[in-house]
Amino acid sequence: MTIFCIRFVRIENEILMHFRNIRKNATDVYLGDSIEIDKDGNPLTIQETLSDNRDLAEDLETKIKWEKVSKIIENLEDEREKEILILRYGLDNKKPLTQREVAQRLKISRSYVSRIEKKVLEDIKKKF
Repeated sequence: MTIFCIRFVRIENEILMHFRNIRKNATDVYLGDSIEIDKDGNPLTIQETLSDNRDLAEDLETKIKWEKVSKIIENLEDEREKEILILRYGLDNKKPLTQREVAQRLKISRSYVSRIEKKVLEDIKKKF
């Protein structure tokens, strides 16, 4: 009799946990969820109702500009200038650093990092 009671309690707990889990996830909404069905019987999903405000022409123009700037940086003759830009702006998939962090890493002053950064950015603007 006690074994039956213990098993029953375990089963009851499992059932309660299952219903709690269902209740917890009941508020989840997915982009693929159907909102309604159109006159032809096709489902209309949440994803289909969302708009994208991006301007593709503007995105393409930005990408082209970035590629030009990237080539200019890549072709910098002074390796220290290139390294400062890479570290400051997180290029080459690196984390952007503050001027102070760059200065500590290169063992130079923060003001020197600032001057080099400013000079290189002005040079890039002229070339661009």
